[in-house]
Formats: sequence, structure tokens, C-alpha cells
Amino acid sequence: MTISNERDLEGMRLAGKVVARTLEALKAAVAPGITPADLDTLAGEIFAQYGAFSAPRAEYNAPVNVFVSVNEDIVHGLPTHRPLAAGDVVCIDVTPNVGGYVADAAVTVAVPPVSPVATRLIACAEAAFAQAMKAARAGRPLNGIGRAIETEVARRGFTLLRELQGHGVGRAIHEKPEVPNFYHPALQKPLHEGLVIAIEPMVSTGRNWRTKTLRDGWTISTTDGGIAAHFEHTIMITKGAPLILTA
Repeated sequence: MTISNERDLEGMRLAGKVVARTLEALKAAVAPGITPADLDTLAGEIFAQYGAFSAPRAEYNAPVNVFVSVNEDIVHGLPTHRPLAAGDVVCIDVTPNVGGYVADAAVTVAVPPVSPVATRLIACAEAAFAQAMKAARAGRPLNGIGRAIETEVARRGFTLLRELQGHGVGRAIHEKPEVPNFYHPALQKPLHEGLVIAIEPMVSTGRNWRTKTLRDGWTISTTDGGIAAHFEHTIMITKGAPLILTA
């Protein structure tokens, strides 16, 4: 999607607002004894308040309102009834459709008490996103985003999960362009004003960057049992700092 008029901008802002409100509520609800299924139910209640619905459910028949991935699960975790326990690392990925506009964001939180490694891992994913934002400017090459992410993750000593990437978003969950989290020399095409993309670094405490899909057909996990963290926002490209639509 490329935003070129006020109607589309307001539509994406509203979708982003629903994402932000949902993430805020779900983050606050994360505690020992709460289940991912509880979080999914809460997300559905918030969506209903805004006339929103789950874009993954509508587009891919996913059996969820939101994805909740715990510990070694990276993305697309199906919310289970296993209670969260102290030390669990929990990624919440929220992607509603609001009046025909789709916004996408994810955050990783840990259930206290949080280990030092988990704290650094979550900070790494957030820092990689922050560095990517500096590269996301109109006129600059698309692969500058991946270069920034890859450099920051390496500097912090964690493993970048290279098989997973960001993407265009707006009318559907996954639109062009693909936005790799590493430097891809062929992706020299410049970013343009109004382009809407989701930037989403995914990192692990393990050493193997390859992933696996579990038997449920949805959950993607690390292959070596490394704990994962994921941080994502939907942004609009401008000549200056990008506009974060889901914050």
C-alpha cells in the first residue's frame, strides 16, 4: 500500500490505534497463571469494540484473534491453555482488519522474574527495530533496513532468524515489498513516500538461524530450542523519520 490521500491515512491510523490498544491491554494482562488463550479472548473483545476482526483469520483461516508465541516459538503461535509461568518469554502479534485497512505489530514481554539473558534478548529486538527506522527514509534503498537490523543484532551477540522477514501491509497482511532482516545486495530499489511496510526483527538466544514449523501447521519455532524475541511496527515512509502507525 502507498498512502496518497487523507482517507487512506486515517484508515491506517485507526487500524494502528486498534493494534496499539490491543497490545497495551495484552501486555498488561501477561502474568503467571494467565494462558495465551485468555489473551486471545481479550483481544477478540477489544476488536469487537472497534468493529475490527482478525486479518489472519479472514485471509488465512487462522483459528485465532492474535498469535501468542512462547519461549522457543517465534511467530504464529496458536494460543494454548497452558498457563504462563515465571520467566516465560511471550511474543504477542496483533493484526486486525479495521474497515478494510490492516495494520500489524508485535511485542515481546517476559513474565517476572525476568532473566538477564531474556532482558538483553528483548532489548536486542527493539534496538534492531530502532536502527532500521533510521534507514527507512524515502530515496534510500530497501536493503538498508536489513543491513541496519543485521548489524545491530550481530553487535549484541544474538542470532538473527533470517528465514522470517517484514513485508508491505495495508489492504492485506502480506503485500509487496518483502523486507528481509538482513542485507540483500539485490534489493537496491529506493523506498518511496507513503509506502506502508511492517518492519519486524526476530532474534534468538540459540546459534542456528533456521526455523521449523510445528505439527499444528502454524507455530514457527527455533530449531535448537533458543528463546526468541520479535518486535514489529507498521510504518509509513516519509522523507524524514517514518511515521509509526501502530504506536
